[in-house]
Amino acid sequence: MLIDGDVWRMRLPETRDLFSRRVSFPTTAETVQSEIGDVSLEAPMGDEETIGEVLSRCPHEEFENADALYDALVTFVGDAYVGRKFYDDRGSQGGMDDEEVSF
Repeated sequence: MLIDGDVWRMRLPETRDLFSRRVSFPTTAETVQSEIGDVSLEAPMGDEETIGEVLSRCPHEEFENADALYDALVTFVGDAYVGRKFYDDRGSQGGMDDEEVSF
């Protein structure tokens, strides 16, 4: 976790620990936003977002535990937090029919 003046910045995987330490559960999205919503999330590919910005896109109003809050956060982060889109590590065979292959 980096502290840049009064701005906290952290990697997405570090947030689960932050939730466990700083949030009392069960909790609401509104409470999370007021307590730690200004924490910035370091984006590997693009602009950073705050926890509050991400949760503003989340339809869930309540969270039972840190895992549920973390799951919501990783579900609603923007494209800057996703690796290479449409990447296929199976080495697609460009130009061949997309037949199912069994090994």
